[in-house]
Amino acid sequence: MRCPFCGHNDTQVKDSRPTEDNAAIRRRRFCADCGSRFTTFERVQLRDLMILKKNGQRVAFDRDKLIRSIQLAVRKRPVDEERVERVVNGIQRRLESSGENEIRSEAVGELVMEALSNLDPVAFVRFASVYRNFREARDFEDFVGQLGGEEEEYEDR
Repeated sequence: MRCPFCGHNDTQVKDSRPTEDNAAIRRRRFCADCGSRFTTFERVQLRDLMILKKNGQRVAFDRDKLIRSIQLAVRKRPVDEERVERVVNGIQRRLESSGENEIRSEAVGELVMEALSNLDPVAFVRFASVYRNFREARDFEDFVGQLGGEEEEYEDR
């Protein structure tokens, strides 16, 4: 593995352990050339996923982009990084096990919406406001009103 600091091609693994959810291997590495230490994660990739965007463009699935969008939604909320990692792992596993190599961006967005609705209600509304392209305060009111109706349905059961 190449050192991200000096570019040296030969680094040593000092410690390996599974992540908390056993979805990846966390490796602490050491560069003998510059003395830097860094962490890498090794994950199983079942297939190369392509995302079909609304404009017809095809792009490779980017796990980091998914993490960033969820982190943005949960920013300053009481949600720890491990929970975000578990959500992303779950979404990625569902996409990879779908049997499809090309997945519509809307399907990814709906999976994120579903996960955030169970994770944090404020993060859910934040993500929805961008994903559903809210333009006015009324859009928020309508969306939150729909959520209130769903909660009442559950309470009546």
